[in-house]
Amino acid sequence: MPALHRPVLDRRALPNLVDALVEQGWYLGEGILDAELCHDLYRELMSMAECKALEAAGVGRGQQHTLRRDIRGDAIRWLDRETLPRRRYLEAMAELQGELNQALFLGLFEYEAHFAHYPPGAFYQRHVDSFRGRANRVVSTVGYLNPDWPKDGGGDMVVFATDDPEREVARVQPAAGNFACFLSDTIPHEVLPTRLPRASIAGWFRRNASLGGLVDPAR
Repeated sequence: MPALHRPVLDRRALPNLVDALVEQGWYLGEGILDAELCHDLYRELMSMAECKALEAAGVGRGQQHTLRRDIRGDAIRWLDRETLPRRRYLEAMAELQGELNQALFLGLFEYEAHFAHYPPGAFYQRHVDSFRGRANRVVSTVGYLNPDWPKDGGGDMVVFATDDPEREVARVQPAAGNFACFLSDTIPHEVLPTRLPRASIAGWFRRNASLGGLVDPAR
């Protein structure tokens, strides 16, 4: 099947994804992203890393935004629509947004995402994705891009229980085609130290939190 006509996200996984979000707040799927698209996006990200076209990722928001390499060690670039692979990925996420709104009435109105590159040794300590004062991040996604990821490559994303943030409930390897989806403000997770360069796309479906003419006001 021509690349443009292949689904980016295996639609057979959608019922399980929706059910998992309702029942436990998170979903981890293996091999459900189109392999050729993952390869193309991986090449783009690694080219950016080689050309030093990525920015060190920070923590916090606004005036509290700081670089903390003891907390997270990835470098990022926000996803745009400049290339066909990026457009295909974003269009697939728009379709997923529609599915989630139809099934769960979440009121999601936009999606933002960035490439994430973890050099060997990098990690991201346990956290949740919805910052204080940023309650409009509702559902998080992570698409993994690394081809032929070895079992001992490290870089797993670990999901923790909401009622006991010390208890691990699931983990996913950052192998091409794997996909994670979870509630942004309730699911603690972390990225374990990676032994190899790790490539992914992290994204968030947002709810319109405008108030009094201000977009995403502080709370």
